[in-house]
Amino acid sequence: MGEKKNGHAPPTNGNTAGGSQYSIDLNTFSRRLEALYTHWHDHRDDLWGSSDVLSISTAPPSEDLRYLKSSAMNIWLLGYEFPETIMVFGTKQIHFLCSQKKASLLDVVKKSAKVAVNVDVVMHVKKGKSDDGSALMDAVLLAVRSEARSDGRDAPVIGYIAREPPEGKLLETWASKLKNSGLQLVDITNGMSDIFAVKDQTEITNIKKAAYLTASAMKNYVVPKLEKVIDEEKKVTHSSLMDETEKAILEPARVKVKLKAENVDICYPPIFQSGGSYDLRPSATSNDDNLYYDSASSIICAVGSRYNSYCSNVARTFLIDSNAIQIKAYEDLLKAQEAAISALRSGNKVNAVYQAALAVVKKNAPEFVANLTKSAGTGIGLEFRESGLSLNAKNDKLIKPGMVFNVSLGFQNLHMEIGNPKSQNFSLLIADTVNVTPSGCEVLTQLSSKSVKDIAYSFNEEEDGIEQLPSKDVLNVKDNVFSKATLRSENHESKEELRRQHQAELARQKNEETLRRLAGVGSGSENNRGSVRGSSELVAYKSVNDLPPPREMKIQIDQKHEAILLPIYGNMVPFHVSTIKTVSSQADPSRNCYIRILFNVPGTPFNPHDANTLKNQGAIYLKEVSFRSKDPRHISEIVQQIKTLRKNVNARESERAERATLVTQEKLVLAGNRFKPIRLTSLWIRPTLGGRQKNKLAGTLEAHVNGFRYSTSKSDERVDILFGNIKHAFFQPAEKEMITLLHFHLHHHIMVGNKKTKDVQFYVEVMDVVQSLGGGRRSTYDPDEIEEEQRERDRKNKINMDFQNFVNRVNDMWGQNQFKGLDLEFDQPLRELGFHGVPYKASAFIVPTSGCLVELVETPFLVITLSEIEIVNLERVGLAQKNFDMAIVFKDFKRDVMRIDSIPSTSLDGIKEWLDTTDIKYYESRLNLNWRPILKTIMDDPEKFVEDGGWEFLNLEASDSDSDHSQESDQGYEPTESDEPESESEDDDSDSESLVESEDDEEEDSELDSEEDKGKTWDELEREASNADREKGAEYDSDEERRRRKKTFGKGRVGPGSSAPKRPKFR
Repeated sequence: MGEKKNGHAPPTNGNTAGGSQYSIDLNTFSRRLEALYTHWHDHRDDLWGSSDVLSISTAPPSEDLRYLKSSAMNIWLLGYEFPETIMVFGTKQIHFLCSQKKASLLDVVKKSAKVAVNVDVVMHVKKGKSDDGSALMDAVLLAVRSEARSDGRDAPVIGYIAREPPEGKLLETWASKLKNSGLQLVDITNGMSDIFAVKDQTEITNIKKAAYLTASAMKNYVVPKLEKVIDEEKKVTHSSLMDETEKAILEPARVKVKLKAENVDICYPPIFQSGGSYDLRPSATSNDDNLYYDSASSIICAVGSRYNSYCSNVARTFLIDSNAIQIKAYEDLLKAQEAAISALRSGNKVNAVYQAALAVVKKNAPEFVANLTKSAGTGIGLEFRESGLSLNAKNDKLIKPGMVFNVSLGFQNLHMEIGNPKSQNFSLLIADTVNVTPSGCEVLTQLSSKSVKDIAYSFNEEEDGIEQLPSKDVLNVKDNVFSKATLRSENHESKEELRRQHQAELARQKNEETLRRLAGVGSGSENNRGSVRGSSELVAYKSVNDLPPPREMKIQIDQKHEAILLPIYGNMVPFHVSTIKTVSSQADPSRNCYIRILFNVPGTPFNPHDANTLKNQGAIYLKEVSFRSKDPRHISEIVQQIKTLRKNVNARESERAERATLVTQEKLVLAGNRFKPIRLTSLWIRPTLGGRQKNKLAGTLEAHVNGFRYSTSKSDERVDILFGNIKHAFFQPAEKEMITLLHFHLHHHIMVGNKKTKDVQFYVEVMDVVQSLGGGRRSTYDPDEIEEEQRERDRKNKINMDFQNFVNRVNDMWGQNQFKGLDLEFDQPLRELGFHGVPYKASAFIVPTSGCLVELVETPFLVITLSEIEIVNLERVGLAQKNFDMAIVFKDFKRDVMRIDSIPSTSLDGIKEWLDTTDIKYYESRLNLNWRPILKTIMDDPEKFVEDGGWEFLNLEASDSDSDHSQESDQGYEPTESDEPESESEDDDSDSESLVESEDDEEEDSELDSEEDKGKTWDELEREASNADREKGAEYDSDEERRRRKKTFGKGRVGPGSSAPKRPKFR
């Protein structure tokens, strides 16, 4: 691919833009240069042709789509393609022969190369365009010969890329020099293929982005385009479809993908084929024939895109008014491709992939074996086809984690005896990009569906008289054809039906994904609640000599050593303040005052064993001591001093324990003189840095080399947030809120003041709180009032604009090459999709973003990553309900289910539509579920969970059709006060053994209990109920459920015709 398209080549000699806008990522360069030399050393004889020197020369720029290993090495090692550049790698020196501008760019790698592999970088700079570099080449060959002699070799063996013929005057001269040098030349293609095969995390991220773009282009552009063309019966050529699809890929926003257009390119011109003429080779092209979509026709579409020069591919076949033969062939091909993908596991041989696909075809459709493609695809990465990783029957290389494959299978030139000659011959092709992981594999293009119901279309309402020859291979195939949609205007399916179909497909995918994720994962310990919390050993005085000299036999407070000295039997005995549990004072009628001190004693209630008590098990502990004094003022001062000291020590130890659990992070690198940091002033921070809210100071947020720094005028008030620790970044301008904010959700906790947090927010209040001193109402037309409102609007707009400028500049910085692996970009909430709910204790406005569900105004903040969600269950959904609840189940089943309560029922359709468009499977239920035992059951036996239908037990429609009593339970329903959104008793208690409870069940149980327990007092009934609750549900109750149950119990109704018994008074 030419560098003008992909944006990965620095300027050539004629481009006066200069190289300042390009920078080489030295960390990546050092890491990969070391990997290159290590691989070369370890596999010198078997893959690198026993070469002593590696020569890699890059061709001049070209607008043609081509994949050269020399260009791939440039991008892999340096991050850019350097046309007309010669690189010679030796054991002691690396030589670059290039123009002056390229040399100035490459000059920064000298130090890194020396540190990484202990080699010197030598620059050979051409004087101008007229210089053919002949003299410089002689100098390079002389240095290579000299290096070989110093290593004890007569003549070096030079490795080069034999399959790339020289292009341009410079490379032709270099090829002639090598040929006439008398040195042995060997091919190093195999070595380069092997080192490109296993991708690092940065490369995987680039391929995932490319795959997402490719699948989105297929789903959001190609499929709707074909549907519109066929439905409107337009005449469109394959080549015009190719051109329009290419333009859509190069503008990612058109396919609903947020990627920068300058980082995006196509792998090849999109391929469209139909009408009986098909070519399943990767080199196929789209001809100028019209798209053919009559009955029993097939349309093959293949799309490939690149992100940062890394490739991905997807291919789909669409069947139009298909017959049984086509459906059976497609189903067999789909099974073969799924078998090939399943065989892509670490440790398997490459040929096992094709053999797995071939075995499926031989078993299910032996008549199609001859039509099966001879390869199941190839490796994919910087090259669209990695030559060393062809998925054929002969390749015996081992599959390793980090390899990425284009798994492509097809049936070529299948034949049917039907009346239409253009439909007699048809071909099928399915291709996906698949990443090999340590535990299996991951299909990166699964966003584009390939199931039969999504690729088979039915347009004819009457039978067209297609003749189908009876065949024993087709007798067991259903005559009816599964169709995705009938696109005639009079037969449009409702939006709800399409959503239901999509949700059914998501359910199948989700069950398979859950089984793969949980396979081999033991339940382990459910939590660490019973673990002993360790504490550091606190010592007041290391020796007797450190004790302060006795002044009086009175209680003394030693603030320096954090100790209390008590007079006991004529001696001052020290106690560290942390050993004191409580201290109190009391006066008696005789005007004497008493001070009572209780100590922490192991074994007593609320005093669990810690590390110190376990170490001193044979010690004798003092439980309590009391003193009498006639000076009440002195006693009060002592009590206050002990309480204050104890509070300070506990706060310090708590902060120390919090800091001990923090993940060690790299240090912030300040901008210094390299560039001026991006700055945003007059910001407040949440959580606060300590102290009283009214005494807090505004600060400044600065973007430095590898992170942000927030600081105030106080030198000790500073917070550093590293780019590598940012999981999500949000910008929310003030519209209906009082603040404009930047919010960072982090991977690991940091300390803000003395608080440990994963969420840090910087904000500005856009409106000042003004109180009218006169107390009277002001007129709407009051000029002062109008002017004040205008000032507030101007202030809000200015603040929003300042924040927007800061965000844009930071986004531009994050778009640089060294930050691309972090995948950072400020996300903005989509207010039109927002809804009201209660995520914690108070109602809040919850808003989706492109990748999260957030509430950033009220504390505690809510940030839920959509990719971490397993399923969403919408609970208490009913016709007569004014609101419902949302239970969010995460992929990590050990994580508590997140509940958002009291969502207005008017938001239900919008939430369902949003969940469906973000490919999140949702269910609906009439009752609240107790999720802890459900998740525990799934983790204990995930295979049985999938066999029983997986998450389909939550399917309200399925459960209604299977239940004989569903109608009876709904009859007789009457609205009560509990349906009001203000009621706190809406949340049903979920502490019983059953997964769900209804109010009807509770009322029936209470009636039975009242008959059996007639004559018992309310106290007895209450004790029995509490005992039963402890026996049944205490194991799974969370703190939130206990609080909710306590609220509900406190508002429970008393028995009919009676009042709650009064508690007897004791005198």
